[in-house]
Amino acid sequence: MDLKSGLPFWLIRNGLTKDYLTLDDNIETEILIIGSGITGALCAHFLCEAKVKCIIVDKRMASTGSTTASTAQLQYEIDVFLFDLIEKVGEENAVKAYRKCLESIYTLEKIIKKLKIDGDFDWRSSLYLASNAAGLKDLKKEFDVRKKHQLPVTLLTQKQLKSKFNIDKKGALYNDCSAQIDTFKLCNAILDYHKKHSGLLVYSHTDVVKIVNKKDHIIAHTANKNTIKAKKIVAAPGFESQNLLKEKVIQLNSTYVLVSKPMKPNDFWKEKCLIWETARPYIYIRTTEDNRIMVGGFDEPFQDPERRDKLMEKKNEAILKRFKKLFPDSKIEIDFYWCGTFGETKDGLPFIGEHKDHPNMYFALGYGGNGITFSVIAAEMIKDLYIGKPTDSDLFSFDR
Repeated sequence: MDLKSGLPFWLIRNGLTKDYLTLDDNIETEILIIGSGITGALCAHFLCEAKVKCIIVDKRMASTGSTTASTAQLQYEIDVFLFDLIEKVGEENAVKAYRKCLESIYTLEKIIKKLKIDGDFDWRSSLYLASNAAGLKDLKKEFDVRKKHQLPVTLLTQKQLKSKFNIDKKGALYNDCSAQIDTFKLCNAILDYHKKHSGLLVYSHTDVVKIVNKKDHIIAHTANKNTIKAKKIVAAPGFESQNLLKEKVIQLNSTYVLVSKPMKPNDFWKEKCLIWETARPYIYIRTTEDNRIMVGGFDEPFQDPERRDKLMEKKNEAILKRFKKLFPDSKIEIDFYWCGTFGETKDGLPFIGEHKDHPNMYFALGYGGNGITFSVIAAEMIKDLYIGKPTDSDLFSFDR
């Protein structure tokens, strides 16, 4: 399935990877990771740091699946309000999930600093706008529950929002511990580091079509009729992991993204903060290192790539109209646009860990708008599961 269409900005800006191989022999490793996107790269990082021998395979060119389509906003907030998540999974688990998302942003920064790599990581403030009176009511309720659990949040009134950011909305939740990255750049930097320093092997155009479980290992068969023997598999191919599962665990959605031409410094809002809103469908906004505006949203249920792509022009118009309503004086001009497919779960949380139908396999399924923060959580948890360290993986289990 095509995961995206159009011209993803990150791929154009960074160019294709320089070094990749296709598996053409039978090999053996300790851990086989399926998927070379940001989730697979982070899983490889934590495992390589624990001195575990890893191989990554991907049926596409390395890092060119959904990772190139990500808008890469790092927020501890998920698409489900904390007060709603408490109703779904209980107060303790809901708060723990939010805190893990917050912690994951700091963890990602530590990884980048430790490896001395570049992923355009930048701390940013964040605004969650009340689109209407109902949205403001929800944000006030959300503010109360976050403050109760000492999560970083400030409630801005309409007057404060207009005064500080020149945005005319009913109010907003504000925090100063969000971030943004170039996911494609970071993903390849992590892979390159561990190829050079940890013996990591990455094979592109290598499609695993069959997995055979043995008593103490697995054998993965590829479309090119090669085999990979491993103690464990990490399944990290994004929503395509659904093909391994009998039960449906995700709803597929399409999202649409525009990127502007480079803007002048005074064309931006204060703090260049990340912005999203309570309206459904909503838009989300960020900036880039080369002074562009990236705005996306108007997600809708995915049916097939052809229908998704036919809607692109209509969606682009709707996104631009919503943006200009928010910033009526903006001189934004569109340079790139694309659409992509992503998965979300009923409770907004990822699926991480083992599945009863798949012995010797760990799943790293960071579905939802917080895909990258979920990927960090999944990668560290899977490393801990493999080395026998206690985890909170029950929070994200398939039978939760």
